[in-house]
Amino acid sequence: MTGAPFEIRNRDARRLWLDAQGLSATPTGPLDLAAMIRGLGFVQLDSIRVVSRAHHHILWSRNQNYREPMLDRLMRKERGVFEHFTHDASVIPMEFYPNWRRQFRRLEEKVRGWEWHRGMLDEDGRAGLIDRIREEGPLSTKAFDTKVEGPREMWRRPPHKLALDYMWYAGELSTSHRENFTKFYDLTERVIPGHHREDEPPDHEQVDWLCREALARLAFGTEGDIQRFWDAADLAEVKDWAARQTDLVPVRIEGADGKWTTALAPADIEARLAAAPAPTSRLRILNPFDPVIRDRARLQRLFGFDYRIEIFVPAAKRRWGYYVYPLLEGDRMVGRVEVKADRAAGTLTLEQVWPEPGVVWTGARDVRLEAELARLARLAAVDTVIRNDQLKLDLPSR
Repeated sequence: MTGAPFEIRNRDARRLWLDAQGLSATPTGPLDLAAMIRGLGFVQLDSIRVVSRAHHHILWSRNQNYREPMLDRLMRKERGVFEHFTHDASVIPMEFYPNWRRQFRRLEEKVRGWEWHRGMLDEDGRAGLIDRIREEGPLSTKAFDTKVEGPREMWRRPPHKLALDYMWYAGELSTSHRENFTKFYDLTERVIPGHHREDEPPDHEQVDWLCREALARLAFGTEGDIQRFWDAADLAEVKDWAARQTDLVPVRIEGADGKWTTALAPADIEARLAAAPAPTSRLRILNPFDPVIRDRARLQRLFGFDYRIEIFVPAAKRRWGYYVYPLLEGDRMVGRVEVKADRAAGTLTLEQVWPEPGVVWTGARDVRLEAELARLARLAAVDTVIRNDQLKLDLPSR
């Protein structure tokens, strides 16, 4: 890395980041789900379904022809993705498996040391679980009945659950599929194709791959950004990797507050900046676990958007609400909304809208919100949108 840092103004940085994460283009057209996940690198899984679970919403935000059964088909039937742990449970393109092998070792070592795993089954007990899965096929934790011994603290789980998790973290077992978000464990040899299981690059090559692929999807980033992307290498490993590279471009990124941050970028950063299109002006309801939202420090730095999810905050202490969705319009975060779906009743209800300070909520902007609500209702398979919000428009609405 040589020469003066290449400077990227704030709006250009947002344009680059949104393009790298698949949020620049209007989310329509032909859908290639495997390619979409490959472009993102991974998609975080989450059990909460206020409207649609996070993984479905994230994919839908990039192509609104996506529907919920598509991901299950890609995993269960096509084996196009596997499930493992980045910073959380995620689906990852199957072809990335060889460069994920070190993560199995890292997590197996961590899990062995976790206090809550000390009550899991011993080696013979784990072998018994594997024998049942081998004979009966994929099984969930509900197929086993070991009990917690001693005090029943909230965090304690049955020995078989701890053992299945341990073997899953270590790569000995893999997720076959999920049913209503319940994970089914199978032998890795029956889930991961043989040529991927047999291919294990040297550890330093895996670290190089993780860092390069993270930076490619970030467009630019600090060493911390690169480390947090996959969370499959330690910060010291990332720093060591960065120090040895000669083809990275030092950059300075202007933040939303006008302050500059030193970062790294791929060698083709100037070409990428020139080619990155302006984001669509469509108003978008993003998921709290969307890749653009997930790294709160980067979100604050680039967009000046202070976002915290409040699902674990007592209701009386919440500033916004239980599950509040950020609103993206063009390259700006313009507000947040609380929306809930009732699939049995066939309704999607907008509970509240909070424009960001300085954002004028015009009639035209409200029309764009209503259009996005109608599209989101189709993802949730409901047909009626109800507005309970008390939003007052700053200009005549129609």
